[in-house]
Amino acid sequence: MIRALTLIAALCAGCQAVAAQTEQVTNGRDTETASRVRLRALDTLDGGVTDLVLRVGETARFKRLEITAETCRVPVDDPKADAFAFLRIRDTREAEPRFSGWMLASSPALSALDHPRYDVWVVGCDDG
Repeated sequence: MIRALTLIAALCAGCQAVAAQTEQVTNGRDTETASRVRLRALDTLDGGVTDLVLRVGETARFKRLEITAETCRVPVDDPKADAFAFLRIRDTREAEPRFSGWMLASSPALSALDHPRYDVWVVGCDDG
């Protein structure tokens, strides 16, 4: 019983942390969820740029990267103004994700993928 309560408390704390992080990222603006994330990926070795469109919950592959779109949010008052996407990005040669967190379309350097070869950034979110 105590183990179950401890587990429930830990899960609740995790949910609160995600909610607090979302509030920080969106800067208190009212947002709504979009169904698709538009990304741009760059291979710095060959200079190739690829546009990717992922449905929320979908995982796509760009060369050695597996990119999962967890959620995407846009401002209610002006959906084209910005986009906030929670992404998980893993190099297929590594066990742990290289990136797990929020990326902002308006500030790509604020929270960026740290990879020696690839760059990925959010272009926008939509319901296309």
